[in-house]
Amino acid sequence: MAAGLLGLCNWSTLGVCAALKLPQISALLAARSARGLSLPSLLLELAGFLVFLRYQCYYEYPLMTYLEYPILIAQDVILLLCVFHFSGNVYRAAPYIALFVASWFVLTLQKWIMDLAMNLCTLISAASKLAQLQCLWKTRDSGAVSALTWGLAAYTCAVLTRFVIMLALNLWVTATVLRYRKTAVKAE
Repeated sequence: MAAGLLGLCNWSTLGVCAALKLPQISALLAARSARGLSLPSLLLELAGFLVFLRYQCYYEYPLMTYLEYPILIAQDVILLLCVFHFSGNVYRAAPYIALFVASWFVLTLQKWIMDLAMNLCTLISAASKLAQLQCLWKTRDSGAVSALTWGLAAYTCAVLTRFVIMLALNLWVTATVLRYRKTAVKAE
């Protein structure tokens, strides 16, 4: 039963990720504008995805543990091109794409570089969300930002929330056990 539930969560997350950015891409194309979408947010998200994918490949994890990341990266590159297209200069995307390609190789020059980058991945991901929020707060205009895309992204995180809650509770139990553990040597 548990294995089946885990499989369902894995496949549903993969399915959602396969279509995650499609509503955003569609909204940009329909609006013919990238108004409301934060370029720094998109770049940070893409950087985080690339680091995570490279880490998984570097340490030879099974493909099913990171299959959604190449799909997400492809969708983010399309979004990046759309943002630059609608801002009037698609060629401005070239330096960013070159930087990401170079980073793919630089990350594996030394093991410590790869490990450090992976340790910063959560911070990079959080920064991307904060950059999007900052853009929305500053402009007070969601423009062509897709609520469906962000809702789907929340679903992919919600699947993992259970594990975070269980981690916190298990750590709490561990700390409580250690706190109330009787010493092996009793005072006489």
